[in-house]
Amino acid sequence: MMALATLMHLSAQRASQSDYAAAPYFFWGIQGGVQTTFTNYDQMKLLTPTASVSFGAFFTPVVGARIQANGLWNKGGLKPDFTYEYKYVTTDVDLLVNLVTLFGRKDYYPVNLYLLGGVGLNVAWDNKDLTASTYAPALPSLWQKNNISRNGRVGLMLDCNLSRHLSVNLEVTANTLNDRYNSKTSSKDDQQLTVQLGLTYKFGYRKTSPQTERSVAQTVVAEPTPQPVAAAPLTANKAQEKPTTAAVAKSEPARPTKPAVKPEMHCEFFFAIRETVIGSTEKGKFNQLVKFLKENPDAKVNVVGYADAGTGNDEINNRLSRQRAENVSKALQNAGIAAQRILTDSKGADIQPYSENDKNRVVIVVAK
Repeated sequence: MMALATLMHLSAQRASQSDYAAAPYFFWGIQGGVQTTFTNYDQMKLLTPTASVSFGAFFTPVVGARIQANGLWNKGGLKPDFTYEYKYVTTDVDLLVNLVTLFGRKDYYPVNLYLLGGVGLNVAWDNKDLTASTYAPALPSLWQKNNISRNGRVGLMLDCNLSRHLSVNLEVTANTLNDRYNSKTSSKDDQQLTVQLGLTYKFGYRKTSPQTERSVAQTVVAEPTPQPVAAAPLTANKAQEKPTTAAVAKSEPARPTKPAVKPEMHCEFFFAIRETVIGSTEKGKFNQLVKFLKENPDAKVNVVGYADAGTGNDEINNRLSRQRAENVSKALQNAGIAAQRILTDSKGADIQPYSENDKNRVVIVVAK
């Protein structure tokens, strides 16, 4: 058990540091366990094995859905001491809500708790143990060949990641079915409790960015140092001439030439939490930046993305800051600014340009 716990811890750490987004992704799973039907009979005598297979997806780090088929064996009981077996399969569509990411501050945790609920159909058959018994004539709700009933469920599932793609889980669900599901009448729905252990395989992750993260030294290219312009060569006839004293006296002293001042523009694009696309409130600043760059075709633009340190973790903040900077860069290119004029970088939450936490969800642009 200690070795398994250590493996889970190390694998989860590796998974959380990957370059893949926490969602969306798909999954399939298998489970096995026990279930019992609540009735006026001894519950321990009604315990039967059960198994499940499921397929689903998580659309966000919080919300997902699945289709699950669960069965196959079941029992009923009649006093004083008669049990009967039959078969069943329940097919449900479940909504999954990750309570850990819902109330947490990150998109990824190695251990998660899912609240689930769903509806479906239950098909039961092979009821010959009861139909062939002496109790059959006294059961008005007895079904013969098969029985179809609706099913509703709620439950909890504890899920522990072994790696980015594989996890183990423990699921407990309470199910409610039509009264005549177990061939007995009690004027209320039949209730089942199911406890299962399982494995889940997760796939279809997408990378957080199409480009590999680079260091500042790789992404920021220094502008070349301007070289002094060589003086124009003298003509052959005047190369040996020396100015006369009168000419020197009459000539004016040379005045230093002032370097031309390059036009420059600074602007900041602020983002809501977990947002990476330029918002409508920032469009005015973006249009001014595009106008400036088109009016100054020699100007280059440095785009740097940031994330606030008050929320998320290093993985999330690095991804968000990188996506913010890349989206501003792509928007400039879509507006007609050549890609070679744009230098893109991201700082995650390592650098906080502003003292106010929320303002650090920003892309700072310098064009000159």
